[in-house]
Amino acid sequence: MNTVQKVRIPLSIYVHCPWCIQKCPYCDFNSYRMDNELLEDAYLQALLEDFRHDLPYMQSRFVQSIYIGGGTPTLFSPQTIEKLLNEIYKRLPFAEEIEITIEANPATFDLEKLLALRKAGINRISLGVQSFQDSFLKTLKRVHSAEQAKQAIEMIHQAEFYNFNLDLMHGLPGQSVENAIYDLQTAFSFCPPHLSWYELTIEPDTYFYTHKPLLPDEDTLIQIQKVGRKLLSEQGYRRYEVSAYCLPGQECKHNLNYWTFGDYLGIGAGAHGKITLSTPSFRQLFANELAHCNDNHGILRYAKIRRPEEYIGHLSRHHSIDQNFYKGKSIVTREFIPLEFMMNALRLTNGVPTDLFPERTGIHITNIQDALTLAHHENYIEDFSKTLKTTPKGGQFLNQCLSFFTP
Repeated sequence: MNTVQKVRIPLSIYVHCPWCIQKCPYCDFNSYRMDNELLEDAYLQALLEDFRHDLPYMQSRFVQSIYIGGGTPTLFSPQTIEKLLNEIYKRLPFAEEIEITIEANPATFDLEKLLALRKAGINRISLGVQSFQDSFLKTLKRVHSAEQAKQAIEMIHQAEFYNFNLDLMHGLPGQSVENAIYDLQTAFSFCPPHLSWYELTIEPDTYFYTHKPLLPDEDTLIQIQKVGRKLLSEQGYRRYEVSAYCLPGQECKHNLNYWTFGDYLGIGAGAHGKITLSTPSFRQLFANELAHCNDNHGILRYAKIRRPEEYIGHLSRHHSIDQNFYKGKSIVTREFIPLEFMMNALRLTNGVPTDLFPERTGIHITNIQDALTLAHHENYIEDFSKTLKTTPKGGQFLNQCLSFFTP
């Protein structure tokens, strides 16, 4: 298999804060109801130890974005967030226009906290609204009201966060087309630069999976998407990913790094990371993991242990990180890298430049020429001379499209 010698991969950091006021019935993220006192100081110390362990993965790269997700990170104080960001900044170079996002629940902050978060270095808020109607918020067991959501967005404006996202769900139990469109129109009234508008899906290991709610029928779901997407387009929002919409130039840098096959450190309980093993120093660092690979080339994927008490306890007991600190750790070998790349890149509605494939994988495009030709012949991808992009058929049947790149 032909390789490209120089592989330059941008790098981001994801920080996971696992606690919530209440676990939502649809949520399959690694989050836990905060039944007792928040273990804020102990968790911060564990995060910092975790981060210091991952520093060798940086390989002198600038940090393009930091995303603090959860859970509900705004349960933590701005002072804790500031200590975390300061520690990262001391040890790593930040890109000039770094994007630093924190997820927030409308019931977990006020204007004073938002101003303190801005001072700490946060420059983007992702607000979990889900709906602007109390009846649906009650069904979803959200801890905020519609009025609190509106007040929270007003505070985001007052704190001069010009870059923010609103999370909205559709296809909710008992929801009509009119209900779904009302939520979108209410969101438009606040002029959000970015919207995540996605359909409720029932995932395993959630309350809704064992206590299935009555969801809208297929015709209603299709109509919600059709009317909603038309309205989003009329309001100037471009759909640039499966469920992500933005005004011009307001794409989420952090998520774009995922979808364009960048690297990312995963810090925190249950956090996932991806590191491209593209240099001799990396291959030396991961000699044990690469021992079973035939070509000494690949991508490291890992996940930290999930339960926050175990995560904190491991670091406090051992003062170091060993194999027991990981829930999973594996090498994606070169034969599977094209599939992994396509799984991410083809989510983007405009696709990616064809040159990005060798740039991010270290593999020459000729190695997937046959797969590309066949996928194009079957009308799953467009002409790939300059861009890797699905056709409408490929976007609708993405799994079938990806099957062409499965080893």
